[in-house]
Amino acid sequence: MSESRSTSSSATARSVFFFGSFGGILAGYDQGIAAGSLLFIGPALQLTPWTKGLVVSSLMFGAIIGSLVAGALAERWGRRPILQLAAAVFGLSAIGMAVAPGVATLVAARVLGGLAVGIASVVVPTYLSELAPTRNRGGIATLNQLMIAVGIFAAYLTSLLLSPWGAWRWMLGIALIPSLLLLLGVSRSPETPRWLVAHGRPDEARRVLGTQVGEQEADGVLADIQRTKEAEPAGDRARWSELLTPALRRPLLIAVGLAVLQQFIGINTIVYYAPTILRAAGFGDSAALLNSVGLGALSIVTTLVTARVVDGVGRRRLLLIGGTAMLLSMSVLAVLFGGDLLGGLGGATGAVICLAVFKVAFSLSWGPLMWVLLPEQFPLRVRTMGVGVGSFVNWTANLLVSQFFPVLLVFGAGAVFGIFAGFAALALVFTALCVRETSRRSLEDLELAG
Repeated sequence: MSESRSTSSSATARSVFFFGSFGGILAGYDQGIAAGSLLFIGPALQLTPWTKGLVVSSLMFGAIIGSLVAGALAERWGRRPILQLAAAVFGLSAIGMAVAPGVATLVAARVLGGLAVGIASVVVPTYLSELAPTRNRGGIATLNQLMIAVGIFAAYLTSLLLSPWGAWRWMLGIALIPSLLLLLGVSRSPETPRWLVAHGRPDEARRVLGTQVGEQEADGVLADIQRTKEAEPAGDRARWSELLTPALRRPLLIAVGLAVLQQFIGINTIVYYAPTILRAAGFGDSAALLNSVGLGALSIVTTLVTARVVDGVGRRRLLLIGGTAMLLSMSVLAVLFGGDLLGGLGGATGAVICLAVFKVAFSLSWGPLMWVLLPEQFPLRVRTMGVGVGSFVNWTANLLVSQFFPVLLVFGAGAVFGIFAGFAALALVFTALCVRETSRRSLEDLELAG
């Protein structure tokens, strides 16, 4: 009987983590689908370079707003219901994109989708971190990036399959499916025990812990959460100004630095514009989309590897390893494009290899680990607000890169990739000087250590 209960509890925990991370698919699909559909939306709606950037970046406008409001909403109402809200809003956005009669409606629908994505980008990492056992918190939190990678891959694959018909409306409208799955899955998932303790519901927290970490560990974890909660300053709800207090300045600096550098390294030029880049390297539309699907699949496999090793190898070491590989791949891309070396098969193959190395390195390090590290920086009282600031900065940086990349290409792709290589070098310095190791330490230990 005891073994049966243990197996059932383990299966329940896996289901909760799966659906808890499912919000990442919203972000991944809505980002990735822009890459393939843009090849067909451009001629259909007569997009200029500026409006092309606007269609892509409009998602980020909404995400910026969503990331700002998500923290306060999740602190007041809980992580679970706000994830449900994000799923519903995203579903409405998918319908709006599919039936959009023109650029203005399409942009408005993508802003709405961005609102849901921004909310999910704050709540999903927090939800996973607060539910996961300390021993494998990094691996479980990495599920967020894994689902983002799955969403991007699904978007690339959908674009490839529908490309013979140029069916960009179907490409966008299919996003309704993951939103419905998230809504259904989260409705059967629990609230996090840390939020329940913070809101005076320890008995419910104890029941949730029993299903997530096991009955034997539940009492000890609950005691640690309560002790940390008691050590917090008394008062009303947390305020944004608390993030500027001396005790939280360093965590805030780390969160902002990670969020900015993750985008300025250049990942979303690959996500949004991989087919465009590959076409510039000499591939046709179908070959460019096929290569993009391959890059998406590679990202999924690498993120799975990260989930297996992150708690053993450590967050900081993986950031340094991945940052070095991204620096090298972006530098070679800068030489290939800047030196006009793409004319032959060797140059085009070299570009694909560099893109693949970059995607592997990002998926091994800065892709998942930024979202793993953000919730680990902040105490329970202001955790979703702190993650919200990091997410806001990340989406703002994402917006700048995605909006201005097509415009900057006027100066040459080599120069743009050279800039990204410079930011990769800066990321290495930032990691070495500022980022602390958080593996195998409970959220409560990290909070008390300051």
